[in-house]
Amino acid sequence: MIIFVENKIIKTMRTQNEKNWLKIYSTLSESQKRWIAAQRSIELGFGGKTQTSKLTGMSRTTINKGIKELCEKKTLKKESIRNKVAGRKSIKNVNANLIEELEHIMDENTSGDPMRALKWTCKSTRNISEELNKKGYKVSYKTVYNLLTEQSYTLQGNKKTIGNCNSEERDAQFNYINTLVKKYIKGKAPVISVDTKKKELVGNFKNSGQTWQKQKTGTKVNDHDFSSLGKGIAIPYGAYDIQKNEGFVNVGITADTAEFAVNSINQWWQIAGKKNYPKAKKILICADGGGSNGSRNKIWKTNLQKFADDAGLNITVCHYPHGTSKWNKIEHRMFSFISLNWKGIPLETYEMVVNLIGGTKTRKGLKIHAVLDNSIYQKGIKVSDEEFNSINMKAHDEHPIWNYTINKRKKK
Repeated sequence: MIIFVENKIIKTMRTQNEKNWLKIYSTLSESQKRWIAAQRSIELGFGGKTQTSKLTGMSRTTINKGIKELCEKKTLKKESIRNKVAGRKSIKNVNANLIEELEHIMDENTSGDPMRALKWTCKSTRNISEELNKKGYKVSYKTVYNLLTEQSYTLQGNKKTIGNCNSEERDAQFNYINTLVKKYIKGKAPVISVDTKKKELVGNFKNSGQTWQKQKTGTKVNDHDFSSLGKGIAIPYGAYDIQKNEGFVNVGITADTAEFAVNSINQWWQIAGKKNYPKAKKILICADGGGSNGSRNKIWKTNLQKFADDAGLNITVCHYPHGTSKWNKIEHRMFSFISLNWKGIPLETYEMVVNLIGGTKTRKGLKIHAVLDNSIYQKGIKVSDEEFNSINMKAHDEHPIWNYTINKRKKK
């Protein structure tokens, strides 16, 4: 028992000595730290370098250098402490256009998405480094990795999402969309990506994710997600302006119908589109191939015709092939950030839903305007052949089912 107590006292004293030693060590310059660490390792004897290295975080190579200097030099010259701004300049400062060139390489080779928009890549950092070196930038693959991380790129695995669509048809459609997007942007015409976000139960229900809170004060929610326990459902339909990096979300409360989808686009135009593009005569809409804005949905096209007539716009629609909705820009540029913004927060009221969507921002400057849509949208509405045939629609030569333009009709 006495031996145990003595060992404990010795261990406590040793720990305190190390703390005191580190206090002094932290005040020294780089060369002084090297020398004092070298002296300590010599005093400790066998295993001293290892212990000192663990204590200070200094490499054994540096400690060996300090020992060599202590043994060989008669006097140690006091070196000036290096300024915080000293040292090698950042590669980004040396090559001002490096990030822009890196983005260009990534955009041209984004996996599965010829529209050059997603931040996912299957190219290795070594190959990217080689391409940058060919362009005159001396960058190692490790630096490329760090730069990609800073620019919010991530490594992604394959996902089984592509259905029966032929790969050649899919690639051709992506390229066609890319061509139109470039054409519209060059002509300063609006290009929006639209989709419906996942429906959310409004009430005191669990929302995936975690938030910082005091210990043992986590928010308590219902143990079952029964809709009868809540206040209803929230159906966020979004429109993302690719050029302005601005989003609009119309939160419906009844059903995700084609009428609701077009009304959401119309509200985006009235609130933001008309202001941002006062001279616009046409608009390009990139949408999924199914759902409320499906390529075969007659009500979708009928309501788009009404919108075209009221807004005085010619509307071109390009649908993504079935099974490729994950490549829709709105998914990764807007919806994903909304989910991050409200993670771990129960969506107790419609006001909370709207405010959390509207409060979503990113370092890239994303801004979102959100509104609540109290309108009642009916399902199962039928469109007569006469009404559908009156649509001033022209299918494109390239995949006519997926690509078409609905022109405004002359007013009678």
